[in-house]
Amino acid sequence: MQSRAVGLVARISAGGWFEAYDLFMTSYIALGLYREKLFSPLGQGPAGFATFVGAGFAGMFAGTMLFGWVSDRFGRRATFAWSLIFYSLTTLFMSLSGSALAIDIWRLLAGVGIGVQIITIDAYVSEIAPAADRGRLIALSQAVTFTAVPVVAFLAAWLVPLDLHLGAAMVPGWRVVAAIGAAGALVAWQLRRGLPESDIWERSRFISTAAVSPIAEIFAPALRVRTVMLVAFNVLQTFGYYGFTSWVTTLLYQEHIEFVHSLEYTAIIALANPFGPIVAMFFADRVERKWQIAALAIVIAIAGLAFGAARSPVAIVMWGIAIALSINWFSSAFHAYQAELYPTRIRAQGVGFVYSFGRLSAIGVGYAVAAVTRGFGTQGVFVMIAAAMIVVGLIVAALGPRTNRQELDTIAP
Repeated sequence: MQSRAVGLVARISAGGWFEAYDLFMTSYIALGLYREKLFSPLGQGPAGFATFVGAGFAGMFAGTMLFGWVSDRFGRRATFAWSLIFYSLTTLFMSLSGSALAIDIWRLLAGVGIGVQIITIDAYVSEIAPAADRGRLIALSQAVTFTAVPVVAFLAAWLVPLDLHLGAAMVPGWRVVAAIGAAGALVAWQLRRGLPESDIWERSRFISTAAVSPIAEIFAPALRVRTVMLVAFNVLQTFGYYGFTSWVTTLLYQEHIEFVHSLEYTAIIALANPFGPIVAMFFADRVERKWQIAALAIVIAIAGLAFGAARSPVAIVMWGIAIALSINWFSSAFHAYQAELYPTRIRAQGVGFVYSFGRLSAIGVGYAVAAVTRGFGTQGVFVMIAAAMIVVGLIVAALGPRTNRQELDTIAP
């Protein structure tokens, strides 16, 4: 891999680190929200945990669906920095809020910024990466980003059970965990300095699109099948990915595993998160991406069922690590894949459009998990997740085009 490209990807991914911290924090601060009696695991209305989870994903839906054009219009570099500042500040305000409704509102706004940054980073990295190394560089980006997951998990395991003395005030530990994630606003401009704009994006600014709207182009004959495939993919993979990552601590807690032990188990499992993308780096450009995604979807389904049936600490941690490894390898592959399938002039909008359906689906995932848990227990949740992931694998295997080692303009002219 070219050293310059590696350095740029690492710099962009340092910004993505805060996005991952903020996104995955949801699961790890859950028990703190329950402890302060702001939210309940299976409750409804503003104080239900499903509403808190759904608020973040509703914001991400708005960010990806309504604001994907920002990156295509104003460039990857500026959008990367401003979205980082926006969601960092809104997360800080969330950590200071005193009611469930206020927390939900600030979480919604943070989700908007996170959604914009996710699609901007995918487009940015795919455009600066040479074709032969694109899969590995996106996997590298994910590996750097996912080091945030064990950090927030261990901070939560340490701080969430505590009330901290800050001056004269007693501050619940989950608020400190959330406030730490807001540090991205302090480093955003430093990260932006020295980052070049995407050459491919710069060239695309001078290409006439004959007044064709981005949505019309997304559904043009050449892109229609892949768009429909990616919409279905994003709706269903959300059940597997966020059904696990956003709810794992709560699901363990619902199985009557002690408060502290639930945090400890999930912190140990979180250590595996960066290693999924590291494994992906080895296979990224050697094995066709569509087949990686299809196979990993089946692996996640099997590991999820085993995790749901596990009762001993060793089995819980072992199968949890298996899910963390496979689900983050899967994430590396599909983030690379969907960014490859649209032309540069509408890449962020195309990815934002299909990705937004996953965020919309994720709003319902929280309520589905809560409802299935009430009716069928945690094992029912993992059956639901497994079924969704099996269908994901079949859809990509049947409809996904091949992309490995091809120039972006060849895959999507």
